[in-house]
Amino acid sequence: MNRSGTAGEAVHRTPVLIVGGSLVGLSTSLFLGRLGVPHTLVERHAGTSIHPRGRGNNVRTMELFRAAGVDGRIVEAASVLADNHGILQTPSLVGDAGEWLFREIDPGGGLARFSPAGWCLCSQNDLEPVLLRSARELGGDLRFSTEMMSFDQDADGVTALVKSRETGEHTTVRADYLVAADGPRSPVREALGIGHTGPGDLFHNVSVTFTSRDLAAVVGDRRFIVCYLTSPDGDGALLPVDNHERWVFHAPWHPEHGETIEEFTDERCVAHIRRAVGVPDLDVTITGRAAWHAAERVAERYADGRVFLAGDSAHEMSPTGAFGSNTGIQDAHNIAWKLAAVLGGWAGPGLLGTYDSERRPVAEATSARASSRSVEHSHPGYTPAEDTTALTGRKGGILNVALAYRYPRGAVLGADPATPVVPDSVALTGEPGSRAPHLWLDRAGTRVSTLDLYERSLVLLTSPHSPWQAAAAEVAAALPVPLDVYGIGEGSDLVPEPGTDWAAAHGVTPDGAVLVRPDGFVAWRHEGPAADPARTLREAVTTLLSRA
Repeated sequence: MNRSGTAGEAVHRTPVLIVGGSLVGLSTSLFLGRLGVPHTLVERHAGTSIHPRGRGNNVRTMELFRAAGVDGRIVEAASVLADNHGILQTPSLVGDAGEWLFREIDPGGGLARFSPAGWCLCSQNDLEPVLLRSARELGGDLRFSTEMMSFDQDADGVTALVKSRETGEHTTVRADYLVAADGPRSPVREALGIGHTGPGDLFHNVSVTFTSRDLAAVVGDRRFIVCYLTSPDGDGALLPVDNHERWVFHAPWHPEHGETIEEFTDERCVAHIRRAVGVPDLDVTITGRAAWHAAERVAERYADGRVFLAGDSAHEMSPTGAFGSNTGIQDAHNIAWKLAAVLGGWAGPGLLGTYDSERRPVAEATSARASSRSVEHSHPGYTPAEDTTALTGRKGGILNVALAYRYPRGAVLGADPATPVVPDSVALTGEPGSRAPHLWLDRAGTRVSTLDLYERSLVLLTSPHSPWQAAAAEVAAALPVPLDVYGIGEGSDLVPEPGTDWAAAHGVTPDGAVLVRPDGFVAWRHEGPAADPARTLREAVTTLLSRA
């Protein structure tokens, strides 16, 4: 975008300008606010989403919201769907035909071994107000009904022209950095000339919101997250909004065959839903419709100078598995701590270069898995052009994609660059580039997770009275770096639960040390003692925070 300012414009200065106020933009604001980074967000729409979509928040996303102190609010906002689990696939909802693709997200409660958090089914229209409220409480300057008209960047920052859609007033915003969370048709990405990789469009649906008082009786006690209805003349996906009267139906749409959105009249949608459900006279009142497009695309690069892409502006994924919004929120968390470190003066600008090298490979691997998941679930409207055997062979499972992804390259030391970004299994054992292990600890009678130690600083984990503790104090005093050190074990403030060995869980001996980043990923570890621990640690920290 070429900036064309006007005389007499107001000028607003901010360290970070966020463009886009949906899930990813609001999450960026929340995470920056938690880290004390002043910022301004502009969103062209007047308010948050009114459409119930993007509902699956995976365990990693909920870990981030737990660290940000908003997980309780989100669980409360999601309470109406708290008992919904599993995915059902059936020709219709009449009778007992069909099969459960899975009944429980976490059968047997095995997830508790890996995380203090869990999946949460919270629709976008319920989640966004929570994020907005929390971000504003942290001091975020969030401006809705405000559109960015143009921007330019130079060596020192970004200059943007924004316009109030209510008053018509123009404001020049001068920011150190810009985060573009402006959606799949991102004007920012297009202005930067950043292209895509990946197969592109996969399929198209029309999301129809409707009310029906009698549908709950037809559904009965089948409390699903989504039900794929497979009748040839009524295929689609049914999602409960409140399990009583409010529902969403995703109907296949084929614009490639000349079909238009205007053809989805109320009468057509009602008839389609009745055929899909299997009840010819079902009471259905259409309340809204919105077209959406499923695609597999990843931006060729996530950054251009001082501008960074996040969420749908950086990647598009099939909705099956809810990987897209979660990947975007995790993008936001990654760039937020790095911006905070650079703006706070405790990391060099080279750290921002690791945003692309870490997050883009994750999106490439995750988007491929999302497409294969759509094949496995026979998502309505999706007819893959390639061999489905190859698709379904891509990295099976969900938890390894959602939680166990790695950063083989980036702001980590000692990671194996040949390690797959998404492993075949869940192995969180303290390797550099992986999310640090979760262990329960007792802190003065309060049960906390090791993950609760990470958010605003680098953290060094050691045994009590280890030479690494004195080394960390020396490094923290010598460098302008926030570095906290925790001795874990008997005689310290953090005591593991019986039968738990913090060192073994992190792949070191009791004489070793593990350095964890603010986002909870292992940055570096030393498996045993060091001849000069202060020098060893200082070299690791300095290299980590200055590497390009």
